[in-house]
Amino acid sequence: MTTPPAPHAPSRSPSHSSSHSPFYAHLARLRYIKRWGLMRNAEEEDVAQHSWEVAVLAHALAVISRDVFHQPVDPNAVAARAIFHDATEAITGDLPTPVKYSPAMRHATANLEGEVCREMLSLLPSALQPSMQAMMDHEAWPPQEAALIKTADRLAAWLKCQAELRFGNPEFAQAAQQIQARLDEHMTPELRYFLDTFAPAFALTLDSLMQGE
Repeated sequence: MTTPPAPHAPSRSPSHSSSHSPFYAHLARLRYIKRWGLMRNAEEEDVAQHSWEVAVLAHALAVISRDVFHQPVDPNAVAARAIFHDATEAITGDLPTPVKYSPAMRHATANLEGEVCREMLSLLPSALQPSMQAMMDHEAWPPQEAALIKTADRLAAWLKCQAELRFGNPEFAQAAQQIQARLDEHMTPELRYFLDTFAPAFALTLDSLMQGE
């Protein structure tokens, strides 16, 4: 009776590490982190939802920039970076705007986000760190892409405020005015095109959207 050969262990690529990484598990928890935490919300918004919306809006602005205004920009690269624009909030949570942008806290907040970004990147296998640094580190973003993502972030906040006001929630009235002022101050051709072409439909009901009104 012959002895069957011992089963071979599954082959493993040299680039794979035997240790486990919690990096993407941290990102998955962005769905549990609520935004606008100091304000009463008619409809709550989490950071994962916000990140998706900013990525879609940033992609739209980049497509407009490339196809309407003939600027050399890659919409896919912009969207990929936008997905990770708030990734550090998986560790810090969402810092309320009055804290994040107060004169006393602006520098400290920027330093904190940079430190947390480096800490999160260190959780990745070393082979993946350079690629993900290009996505997460705001300082590594090309200026044109960074500007589009910042505009998309403001636009998402403005759309949130408009939705809350339509729900009859006056809590967002002042925030809507402040964000509108920032959009006006930093108006770009891409943003103007989006506001004129796409923004009005956000106020429609589902029935109106389906009827093409």
